[in-house]
Amino acid sequence: MKSLFITGTDTDVGKTYITAGLAVVLRKMNVDVGVMKPFAAGSAQKKGYKSEDIEILSRAANACDPENLVNPQFFPIPASPYTAWKKLKTKPKISTILSSFKKLSKLHDVLLVEGMGGIMTPILKDYYITNLIKEMKIPTVIVTRSKVGTVNHTIMTVKMCEKYKIPVKGIIINNFDNGYAVKDLTRDLKNLTGVPVLGSIPFIKDMSDSSLNKIFKKNIDLKSLLK
Repeated sequence: MKSLFITGTDTDVGKTYITAGLAVVLRKMNVDVGVMKPFAAGSAQKKGYKSEDIEILSRAANACDPENLVNPQFFPIPASPYTAWKKLKTKPKISTILSSFKKLSKLHDVLLVEGMGGIMTPILKDYYITNLIKEMKIPTVIVTRSKVGTVNHTIMTVKMCEKYKIPVKGIIINNFDNGYAVKDLTRDLKNLTGVPVLGSIPFIKDMSDSSLNKIFKKNIDLKSLLK
């Protein structure tokens, strides 16, 4: 596995924490892991990286790559790249994103790329997160949640991956909602999508390296993920 795109069925499904956990467990396996979030949005931090997500990911990977590579574009409002473009008159720079991705890929054995929102989050008119993954030519992992409604969202996400011919490594359930029992949800998602469920992650209180490493090693099928 050279690079992997971590996408989600929606915003706030926990992509950042799943990506961070994967970065920690890979690093503990002595893998040189890098991280990237092509687009980030929200209120800028006063110190360090503008994006809190980038700070979380970089700390997890113990990576010190330049901010302009790890997060080529930051929008200071909570919006999709397309909406930020229309509101702020700052056009998303696809060529810069792809160039940064190529540079980071050469610096690390494995690069984890975290998406923004769901897989059909618009970047430009008729250009979505799916198009970006397609241009990067890498497989994806879909992060979903356990609340009622997630089956619909997960099926739609898988269908869009199929449409864009994006290989899906598997699904990770972020089990922090009240909803489906994980055992039932795992069974249903496997049967309905044909995509393997790599595991489920419980709500995490302790975000230390040792905690994340233990939880992810115990709950995620790393062998399937890495093959």
